[in-house]
Amino acid sequence: MPFRTLSFLVVFILFSLTETTQANTDSRGQPPEAKIMLCPLPDFETISLDIPLSTADNIQLSSKNTSIERDQIALFSGDVIMVDKDKKIMADQLSFDRLKRRIEAIGNIHYQGKKINIFADKLSADGVTRSTQMQFASYQLDGNPGHGKAEVLSINDQGILKLTNSTYSTCHQKNPDWQILASEINLAASGDFGEAYHAKLKILDVPVFYIPYIYFPISNERLSGFLYPEFTSSKKSGLEVSAPFYWNIAKNYDATITPRFMSSRGTQIKTEFRYLIGMQSGQFDLEYLDNDGKYKNNDSRYLARFKHIGTFSESFRAFVDYTTISDDSYLVDIGSKQYNSNDAYLYQTAELSYFAKQWQTTLKLQDFEVIGNNLPSYKTLPQIEFSAHQPLSFLSSQLSLYSEISSFKSVEGDTEEANRYHIEAAFTLPLVRPAWFLNSEFTLMHTFYQQNNLAVGSQLAEKVNRTLPKVRIHGGINFDRELRLFENTYRHTFEPQLQFLYLPYKDQSSIGFYDTVNLQDDFHGIFRDTSYSGLDRISGANQFTWGLTSRILSKENLEIIRLSLGRIQYLGDNNLRLANDPALADNEAQNSKKSSVAADFFYRLNHQWQISADIQYNTIGDFTDKGQVNLDYMVNRYNLIQLNHRYTRNVSGDRLEQMSLLTSFAINNNWAFVGRLTRDFQQNRNLESYLGVQYESCCWAIRIAGYREINPNLNTLSSVQNISDEFDSGINIKLIIKGLDGNQSAIGTQEMFKNSMFGYKQPYYLQN
Repeated sequence: MPFRTLSFLVVFILFSLTETTQANTDSRGQPPEAKIMLCPLPDFETISLDIPLSTADNIQLSSKNTSIERDQIALFSGDVIMVDKDKKIMADQLSFDRLKRRIEAIGNIHYQGKKINIFADKLSADGVTRSTQMQFASYQLDGNPGHGKAEVLSINDQGILKLTNSTYSTCHQKNPDWQILASEINLAASGDFGEAYHAKLKILDVPVFYIPYIYFPISNERLSGFLYPEFTSSKKSGLEVSAPFYWNIAKNYDATITPRFMSSRGTQIKTEFRYLIGMQSGQFDLEYLDNDGKYKNNDSRYLARFKHIGTFSESFRAFVDYTTISDDSYLVDIGSKQYNSNDAYLYQTAELSYFAKQWQTTLKLQDFEVIGNNLPSYKTLPQIEFSAHQPLSFLSSQLSLYSEISSFKSVEGDTEEANRYHIEAAFTLPLVRPAWFLNSEFTLMHTFYQQNNLAVGSQLAEKVNRTLPKVRIHGGINFDRELRLFENTYRHTFEPQLQFLYLPYKDQSSIGFYDTVNLQDDFHGIFRDTSYSGLDRISGANQFTWGLTSRILSKENLEIIRLSLGRIQYLGDNNLRLANDPALADNEAQNSKKSSVAADFFYRLNHQWQISADIQYNTIGDFTDKGQVNLDYMVNRYNLIQLNHRYTRNVSGDRLEQMSLLTSFAINNNWAFVGRLTRDFQQNRNLESYLGVQYESCCWAIRIAGYREINPNLNTLSSVQNISDEFDSGINIKLIIKGLDGNQSAIGTQEMFKNSMFGYKQPYYLQN
């Protein structure tokens, strides 16, 4: 059987349930991270007097010895402590000139300000100018790993720290991994940013580059400035260098402007603008390449996307997601974080909804920009939906109404178009108890089509009326018992369910396909009341659907094993689900009185190992329609290995069978790697290979990754269709200096793990 990895089910069932333990909740549904220790922050004892502080605007001092000279200069020695509002000084000796309001201190000085601790040999402070100066000082920012030394450190009346011939770093080793050496460093009184003049950045004691002036954040507050550059190489674009600049425009506006140099193509400008106004938020992205040097034409290449979501009062909600692109090959050639390179269409949607207590309505404008040689889609200009419900006093029953008006416009002028008017009224009677449920639904649906621009000889009709009743009765029983296995207590459930669905068959071949596609027939799908999305096809049905689910749950109601099995049993002579869709017709399936068997399986061996699988198996033809298996080994939140296999018998006439191996593993507190491999068994080739290594310390990180992935084949007729190689390969390098962007948290490996053609499917947990 091509669905090879089903053998995993047998292997894992043989494991003993005695190893089942409570799951590590920190790792549920979370992508892996890199394990990293942050730089330790020194904890200095707060300098304070043993006597209550006065609220008056004066200075308080304490010491072991005190003397006064000429009734003007007070001398203090021995554990001297001085407090002046939010400033505190500890020293061996201190003198205070009362008339000049000047303070001099020497010996083991510890200055404690609002956001800084300073240690120096000598201190002088002027009460008139409210300035302080210290010599041969070292400093440590409060609540921040930023620290350094300075020949002279001064604090003016505005609280700005000026450091002459100084250093700054967030590394706490004796010889820091990186540091800034500057003739002058100024740190803001707020503790939010710093600036350095004539600065040299040294990494591992090696000067890397010289900067005449640098402006950097030292907290998590937003601040304008350059972000970390990124270096990449690939066959398609050559050497790439990206240098993003963040612009903190206002409290509720910001932008990121990224020049991206590509040696084979030229310089691209990428901009991201974000806003937040009350309950309205949005983002506008623009990527623009004036002239692609890899092609002889002079056409510009671009991608623009606008997203908005907002609420007006308590009743109105607005949503917009609009994307346009210069050419079909843009995502394959240049790439974008907005979409994946193998996406087939771009969103162009706008919605305005109104919500009342018992009804709601939505106005929708929708289009898709199709990429490559794919089937064109229809625009809905507009689509208006209205729904309402009225609870009844009889056994929690309810009357509901749904109506829709849709106008489908064709992108191509010679294709049929349509206006569709649909209304359905339903009576539902839900009976739900802890041990059982029985839901009944009786619906009457009417649809009218006005179809235009029909081709000569078309089987479609200009006007079509379709009226169909629907009866759906769905019930189930929940059995459970206590189960003891291997001296452990579990709860075992047995949950049979049965559904009857009836819709009379109606010939719908005179209606075109405007927003309708076939849906999946997995275990959950066989209990739907339709086989299609949209309204262009409503399947005839006279059928029973049965399903059996059994679970084993721990004492904490954590699901250990789940097995579900179900099938549709057709009544009458024909399988009428396909409703005049020749592209999906299968004579053997059409004449069958049974659907494929749909099964769903989940087994959690312990907090590390788990397996999930589903399959749709045709017992009449003895073949697998679709199936997949996921095997996850999650040691903890830092280490994960996932193996998955997927098989589909028919994807646009082709068979698909692929296997992927993904891993993220923290070697120790500093080193981690991420790897991915996807193998296509039908073509006998690797679709994607990726290996990334990351070193991260408390104050800096470097990431190096290499990849090789297939270029999607668009079969487009555009002038930029030709891609020289079937595969693209390259290297990505990213260096991060923590403390120069205000962020001290762990970088992690999530970005590396998620950056994939096929992505990471998170494990599924169910907790009752």
